[in-house]
Amino acid sequence: MSETKVSQATLKISRTIKAPAERVYNAFLDRDQLAKWLPPGGYTAKVYSMDAKVGGTYRMSFTSIDKKDHSVFGGKYLELTPHSKIKYTDSFETDVPALKGEMVTTITFRPVKGGTEVNVVQAGIPKLIPLEMAELGWGSSFNNLAALVEMPELTEAQLKASEAVGKRIEAAGRAK
Repeated sequence: MSETKVSQATLKISRTIKAPAERVYNAFLDRDQLAKWLPPGGYTAKVYSMDAKVGGTYRMSFTSIDKKDHSVFGGKYLELTPHSKIKYTDSFETDVPALKGEMVTTITFRPVKGGTEVNVVQAGIPKLIPLEMAELGWGSSFNNLAALVEMPELTEAQLKASEAVGKRIEAAGRAK
């Protein structure tokens, strides 16, 4: 009996996100946030289960807007170092031999001036998925992540107005 060996590739990509490491890290481990930012353009995500702890598992899917492409995948959390590192496995639920196998994704978060440098190393990407497409997908996901976690730069007047609203809300709460 012969066994088909699936060729694999490794993607390394990074992006600086203008948000604190804690905020960015948490967006990877909160199911609602993950479903919002992880799917690349033209796709939606559904998180079926997520137990974000070492040894815990997750299962989710991406579906194209036109419903012609639907991929279910999941894996296990191997390492979680708060605000610093996430390492997990990924496997597609498929009968397509060229997509079988396990990917290992390592994400590191490094505080830098102006935000957090997010480095992704995704090893074991099936050759059926062109590395360029994986890179485009992560790039789109990074854009979504930035839109979710980055705070807008406010002018001095906007900051003062925001503080005034906060004080009014706080005072209204005390008046109850």
